[in-house]
Amino acid sequence: MLERDTFLDQAEALLGPRGLSRDAEVMAPWLVDWRGRYTGQAVALASPASTTEVAELVKLCAAHGVPIVPQGGNSGMCGGATPDDSGAAILLSLRRMDAISTLDAEAGMAVCGAGVILQNLHEAADNAGMRFPLTLGGKGSATIGGLISTNAGGTQVLRHGTMRAQVLGIEAVLPDGGIYDSLAPLKKDNRGFDLKQLLIGSEGTLGIVTAATLRLLPAVAGRAVLWAGVESLHHARQLLLRAQTSAGDALEGFEVMPRHSLEAVLAHLPDARDPLGETHPWYALIELIGTKATAGNLTDLAEKFLAEALESELLQDATIAANESQAEQLWLLRDSISPAERALGPAMQHDISVPVEKMPDFVEMATPVIEAQFPGTRAIAFGHLGDGNVHFHVLAPPQATPGEWEEEDGKAISAAVHDLVTEWGGSISAEHGIGQMKRDELGRLGDPVALAIMRSVKQALDPRGLMNPGKLVPLAPEGATA
Repeated sequence: MLERDTFLDQAEALLGPRGLSRDAEVMAPWLVDWRGRYTGQAVALASPASTTEVAELVKLCAAHGVPIVPQGGNSGMCGGATPDDSGAAILLSLRRMDAISTLDAEAGMAVCGAGVILQNLHEAADNAGMRFPLTLGGKGSATIGGLISTNAGGTQVLRHGTMRAQVLGIEAVLPDGGIYDSLAPLKKDNRGFDLKQLLIGSEGTLGIVTAATLRLLPAVAGRAVLWAGVESLHHARQLLLRAQTSAGDALEGFEVMPRHSLEAVLAHLPDARDPLGETHPWYALIELIGTKATAGNLTDLAEKFLAEALESELLQDATIAANESQAEQLWLLRDSISPAERALGPAMQHDISVPVEKMPDFVEMATPVIEAQFPGTRAIAFGHLGDGNVHFHVLAPPQATPGEWEEEDGKAISAAVHDLVTEWGGSISAEHGIGQMKRDELGRLGDPVALAIMRSVKQALDPRGLMNPGKLVPLAPEGATA
């Protein structure tokens, strides 16, 4: 019997018929990334039901030298959960580990399995009068394990921070099969390195997140959602500063999009409509929230803020959602940008950040530079202006051939964008991670000292390189020892 067959038989005996599949049709949807940029192969799809099963499977993989590619909702943007095409790796799905074992409203925390879908956590928290303060467009498929592994951001980072700020404790299986249990939500703990922070954002290259303790906040008692048309991104930035001054802690989110993005969404969603009567170059989506004590004043606060902004010529027109249905419709316009854009054809997507105060200048500079350097393309920027992170996408010319364009002009475009971002002191990955898409670019542009530390940590914890190989950690230069 071949060694691979021996491994698979042992894995099947460990996980049972529900826990291991060799069926090509069952595996196929999970071997392609969300954007359709990467397609891989796997020896099998493993779906353990417990941390113990994950640990035993990891030990088995280590004994047979089988690489492991962990996967949550397969909604990542950088190919970080897609195996290579060798067919040597096992695809490890955490989707069966979807229990919320504890939800303590009084303590303000929940303990979740890695496979819990974000939207399900939102609903469970809401039923308990609480909320989990992180959301994003893919909340219906993104899992807690994947969000932790990529240190996801979303639309509430302005007030609450990234996923890193929401994690109070973590459980993970390490490359040797050992279980790291740090689920206890200690506010003060000085027993050396904070290892959970090392695992957050490591994209499965140092261990497999199996559970987490997450912070919850009291449910929002009321909200006001505003949609404003503005003349430029500079005006949007000034509008943000005014909102921070006027609304203070009530300011929950501040998103921007250009007219092009709105038109794409309106064409993509059959029932969508333009919130304002006239067209505007840019739009700002603003959310104010209130507690039980302040919710009654939200409408007055929103109206006063908009009146002052209009008088100061920071906006051209605006509307306030009259009810929750209208508020959700406004957010749907923002959350639908990526699928609407994907329907237009090929594009190179860049998840970038620069210092917050520099973002309007950066976008105004980079847009014409890239469009001139690559004729026929269209550069657009949208996203989280308040935390200095926008999605800078470059749409292909109409005649571009999907697949070919990304591999040819697309790579040159990304390199040019990343060069500009680096020159401005920014990051080529603000919230989507590195995966396989940006690994070589991180190696080209990253700080050599930081990269050496990353390689050393990887070597120390995963010396055989079996944990999500080919992702995140750039290869060492020729002749280097790490």
